[in-house]
Amino acid sequence: MVTKRLLTAIAVLTLVAAPIAAPAQTKPAPKAAAKAAPKPAPNPASGRFDARDPAGLVDVLAAMDAKAEVARKGDEEVHLSVSTSGVAFGAQFAGCDANGKACKALAFNAAADKRSATLAQVNNFNQTSMLCRAYQDKAGKMNVVYATLLGAGDTREDMRMHIGAWQTCLGTFGRFLQDPTGYLAAAP
Repeated sequence: MVTKRLLTAIAVLTLVAAPIAAPAQTKPAPKAAAKAAPKPAPNPASGRFDARDPAGLVDVLAAMDAKAEVARKGDEEVHLSVSTSGVAFGAQFAGCDANGKACKALAFNAAADKRSATLAQVNNFNQTSMLCRAYQDKAGKMNVVYATLLGAGDTREDMRMHIGAWQTCLGTFGRFLQDPTGYLAAAP
């Protein structure tokens, strides 16, 4: 089951992520004019962005008034601790090279302070959400995760889109935990 809110969120994310096509030209521009057109200057403060490098996410989050720092590094993974004015969460890069870069995947995760849902309700929540996955950890805490694959062509805007999807996921999970029975009753 997919909620109407999730479908709306996916539609909005698709619109935000979709490139806007340039209007068709009636005749091609001369090659000399195309070569003469100035290219936008790179931002020297930010350098080349690489979504597969945890430092790229740290920079994007800093621009969004969030603080992120490396909590620990392991074999092929880098864990970040992220704090904002409203919430703290983790970000885990996986499939990284020996330098903790060129990572293949990213997962945002957060744990709830209290357990207000049963495992059956968590399972039902997972059936209503395509992007947001919930689970109970070994300590009995409820957790929520949003994960994505990373590629060399991913841009800052792509990363901001993933952060937006994660924020939506956190909000949805929070509403679920406030009233699991009511949330699930309203889900299609």
